Amino acid sequence: MSESAQPIDTGYQSLRLEREGAIDWLSLHRPDRLNAMDGRMCDELQDYFGALSTRHATRVVILRGAGRAFCAGFDLKAAQAVTAGPVRGLRAQRHVSEIILRMRRCPQPIICLVHGAATGGGLALALAADVRIAAPSARMNVAMVRVGLTGCDVGISYFLPRAVGSSVAAELMLTGRFIEADRALRVGLVSDVVPEDQLAPTGRALAQEMLATSPLGLRLTKDGLNLSLAAGSLEAAIAMEDRGQILAASAGYFDEGIAAFREQRPPVFRDD
Repeated sequence: MSESAQPIDTGYQSLRLEREGAIDWLSLHRPDRLNAMDGRMCDELQDYFGALSTRHATRVVILRGAGRAFCAGFDLKAAQAVTAGPVRGLRAQRHVSEIILRMRRCPQPIICLVHGAATGGGLALALAADVRIAAPSARMNVAMVRVGLTGCDVGISYFLPRAVGSSVAAELMLTGRFIEADRALRVGLVSDVVPEDQLAPTGRALAQEMLATSPLGLRLTKDGLNLSLAAGSLEAAIAMEDRGQILAASAGYFDEGIAAFREQRPPVFRDD
């Protein structure tokens, strides 16, 4: 971690937050349980990602796990509520799935650093990120189908086929089979595989490249990617793109970008 990253006192018990300029480093922090999610962690993840929409000083989030793994899914010791009938069970289910919705709603790009186990809900967290970078130790699977549930859970049925295609997604979701880092890279589930001690530097370098873009342009790009994934037609996607470009251009960012290109210097984008 960079010396410039400062621990932030959030009051969270299962998460650790450090801030490095416009980058938030968010760590799942239940290492004794392989960062498995319990009710408290779900509350804290909802709180953190829900507040990002109005936190303009944070422009990129790097999500990672403490200890030997990224996240071993939902803590089975805390999972009894889902069997307590449809009313209580659906509330407990939404307690987890709401995290995924808030991750996608927040305007900041999320870079996920995966090492060790990323199973079940841990895989869902990784899929809800915008970019995934893995260590060679990363092992991911749709764990819930192995314990009597459906493999369609907390956004996995939406994100996984879009990431790897329907055939690989079906293979993983119907069996709970593990996918290792090297194959995950081949099929496009992760963007890169780097040594574990290079996860943080690689994530930081990518975040810094994102920060070199205009603040509005970065937010509109994430928003546009989300909308295009569900766009019903090319016409709908292009209409969204047209509006985004004119918004960014009218904010003055395009003028500065062109001037910087001509003067062969980095652009300086103001953050209004």
